Amino acid sequence: MDALQHTIIDPLKPLLTPLTHNLPQPVSNLSVSLLGEVCHSALLLDLDILTQPHCLSLAISKALGIAIITAASIVKVPQLIKLVKSQSAEGLSFLSYGLETTSFLITLGYNVRNGFPFSTYGETVFIIIQDVAIAALILVYMRQAPMALAFLVGVASAVYALLIDTTGLVSDAQMRQLQAGAGLLGVASKLPQILTVYQQGGTGQLSAFAVFNYLLGSLSRIFTTLQEVDDKLILGGFVAGFILNAVLAAQMVYYWNSPTTAGHGAEAKGKGAIKGVGQRGAQGLATEENLKKAGVPVGVSSGVSGRPGSSGGLKRKG
Repeated sequence: MDALQHTIIDPLKPLLTPLTHNLPQPVSNLSVSLLGEVCHSALLLDLDILTQPHCLSLAISKALGIAIITAASIVKVPQLIKLVKSQSAEGLSFLSYGLETTSFLITLGYNVRNGFPFSTYGETVFIIIQDVAIAALILVYMRQAPMALAFLVGVASAVYALLIDTTGLVSDAQMRQLQAGAGLLGVASKLPQILTVYQQGGTGQLSAFAVFNYLLGSLSRIFTTLQEVDDKLILGGFVAGFILNAVLAAQMVYYWNSPTTAGHGAEAKGKGAIKGVGQRGAQGLATEENLKKAGVPVGVSSGVSGRPGSSGGLKRKG
């Protein structure tokens, strides 16, 4: 810290001080609202990280929080794009997204009621919106549109009860109990996705961008929570989330070249076509083999396609 102050910051003060003392008013107000008057003066006006050492940690935490919220606003957009383009829910678990939506709705309500800084939980707003869209699309592509509608109605009801209702439908004591359960839900939300990837032997339509951003985000949230929020319920949830996000990230790496991982299926199919398997399929080859055993000539002149249900067949004589 001393070396940073004396060797880098102090020599730059003559150049930086005129800039930091003449920041646009909105920028200055934002800095004060994020850091407080004391840290704003120490870090931006005085360019001093030694007299108020806690201010530097606070500034790093705030910067991480803003970065997490910014990334969260688009973290699942690639997943949505893959889902819409493929119109397939392969490799995706509705249960996982449903549980995560429930967990984040509770966490959002808990943070709002306790008046915690938005920079420590703001990403939940954007992730909820994206999770709801993905979960609904999964149901639609699974041909369960009525269930998708019921899911949307359930989410709207939860938003009203936890964030809008002012009549005490959910008391503060109940909110704390729900938050304790939300940590378990957050953990449980990852397990179906991990199991789905394991059972399918690939990540399907799962987005690598979302997985690795989640991993970095959960790690950063551990730091910001330790710095700004004295709440073991929230901290425990982020620690557990990081561990399971690490498992998903490891699966993503392990199954990267799996034929059932989106983006690699075409390559696997192409390799099969070279051998003839990709063009006719195992069932077609089996059918052709059976015809040969029965003494039926198979080939171009016989008119047998080697595919069950095709329009080709034995040519009629005459």
